[in-house]
Amino acid sequence: MTLPFRNPSRALVLTIAVAAGTGLVHGAAAAAGGPFLAHQALYDLSLVKSRGSNSVSDARGRILYNFSGSSCEGYTSEFRQVSELDSGEGKVTLSDLRSSSWEDASGKSYRFKIDTRMNDSDSSPVDGIAERVGDHITVKLTQPVKKTFNLDGKIVFPTEQIQRIIAAARDGKSVLEQTVYDGSDNGEKVYNTLTVIGRPIAGDRAPSSPDPSTASDAMKTMTRWPVTVSYYDSDARAKDGEQTPVYAMSFELYENGVSRALVLDYNDFVISGALDKFDVRDSKPCK
Repeated sequence: MTLPFRNPSRALVLTIAVAAGTGLVHGAAAAAGGPFLAHQALYDLSLVKSRGSNSVSDARGRILYNFSGSSCEGYTSEFRQVSELDSGEGKVTLSDLRSSSWEDASGKSYRFKIDTRMNDSDSSPVDGIAERVGDHITVKLTQPVKKTFNLDGKIVFPTEQIQRIIAAARDGKSVLEQTVYDGSDNGEKVYNTLTVIGRPIAGDRAPSSPDPSTASDAMKTMTRWPVTVSYYDSDARAKDGEQTPVYAMSFELYENGVSRALVLDYNDFVISGALDKFDVRDSKPCK
């Protein structure tokens, strides 16, 4: 799935990818040993806690996410996030983000379009396509400006990011490092990520906090893993040999690509995303 709340200073804008679009609720079927689930999910956002000098008194919002596709036609994700950040003393910022993306199952091509509005300001669109060519990736942006540039071929797109996390989890690995490009910010940002994977949770194990995904017949036999992904600015230099993540995202990831129990830590404040509604969608099998 595209990854939520890429930059807290932009009022909880989700640039996924929950990935996410980008995003953390979708992936490639080849890595999971079966098809990923076409579904619609609605997440309720709320403030867990605030800390540090940049206090946040309240945060709330919703994410509506749709995922569809197959290993033969590629994967499509669409979402809309509306959120509100209250910094106290009447300072409230409303953000409205709409995003759509498509990625082929082999991770060779990625198309994305993101439109962000803050309060009454004009939209800030990002539109482009990234193609894997030989040992590099060529990105062609049409917005915010027309620009073509190359990235290291070892960088992965959001679908492949989740594909590799699930593959690592199935292999019993607990740590995974990846560099990810998802078209966020101005379309030129690249993130280094560190993923920590916990012990598998069997489908028949009762959750401590049930939600519509754990009650769904399509999910009851699915294994899931507690996962934390920390995002680092690839352009920032580490101080004293260490680098603080821009944000960290924790969630439970099912083997069919669905995620639940979302928690986002922005250092100064923490947001939770509770799965409020979950619907399985029809999908067309590969011919």
